[in-house]
Amino acid sequence: MSAGMLTVSEDDADIRLDRFFRRHFPHLTQGALQKLCRTGQIRVDGRRCEANTRLESGQSVRIPPIPPSTRPAREEPRALDERLVREIRQMVVWSDKHIIVLNKPSGLATQGGPGITKHVDMMLDGLREGDDPRPRLVHRIDRDTSGLLLLARTPGTAAKLAAMFRSRDVKKTYWAVVVGRPEPMSGEIDQPLARLGAGPNALVVPADRSDTDAQSAKTDYETVDSAARKFSWLALSPLTGRTHQLRVHCESIGTPIIGDPKYGGEKVHVEGFTDRLHLHARHLRFPHPAGGWMEVSAELPPHMKETFRTLGFTAGATPAPKRK
Repeated sequence: MSAGMLTVSEDDADIRLDRFFRRHFPHLTQGALQKLCRTGQIRVDGRRCEANTRLESGQSVRIPPIPPSTRPAREEPRALDERLVREIRQMVVWSDKHIIVLNKPSGLATQGGPGITKHVDMMLDGLREGDDPRPRLVHRIDRDTSGLLLLARTPGTAAKLAAMFRSRDVKKTYWAVVVGRPEPMSGEIDQPLARLGAGPNALVVPADRSDTDAQSAKTDYETVDSAARKFSWLALSPLTGRTHQLRVHCESIGTPIIGDPKYGGEKVHVEGFTDRLHLHARHLRFPHPAGGWMEVSAELPPHMKETFRTLGFTAGATPAPKRK
């Protein structure tokens, strides 16, 4: 067993040395890594380094002899059912060597949980290309919310995108059909939220600012159209990312989302409309990991298209994805 060299790829650029080793040698402990750095056995471009050294693309990392893992090898995942492969590939609205964007249908969970046997995360192997790594989720949307879901093709891209979501560089627009018409017709909802309980039955409620459990939550909204003040089409832009934020915020201004009895009670069961959540992640704008900006929109789900036709709302054609 002899020492070798690894060149830092673009995907591994701008991460710490310890994160680099966790990706490539996951069985190496932090303590062992720090000892190898301390004794000069790990070097970057021939120089001594520390575990928190930040790497740049093109640098050479000396890899000392590292004993192989003694853990049993993980069992290879079973091949994904062809029906699930076709299903997830039909959701793709944009794909390149860095990212994938899906238009998730209403009713499909993003990840697993109690009682959930089918979800996007279990289907991601259906989007692999050859020996490429398994695509990764970088955010979630509710099971009953339809629309855009952003995936990363590599761990490095996933880290970059996750940082964009944390820093709010990703601009999100949702469309909702609600009961009533908000007054005023546009503005910012600044209503802190608190979570009651845990698990799938947890409830998110408006909270007083003095409540120690309250989390800041802000949403910009605009009334795009309305039908006789009875129903409205809202464009919602969350400025924070709290669980069920848009659903609770719409209810808090007196306009609950159609098909959301959890937060709107009986008044969201509207005769003549499909009894499904009318909330759709319509548009994303974000810095593309390879440079420039990406804009992508998602076609409305069938139940919202039908409601738009019934109410006379005109969405127009869905713009094609655009990178500039």
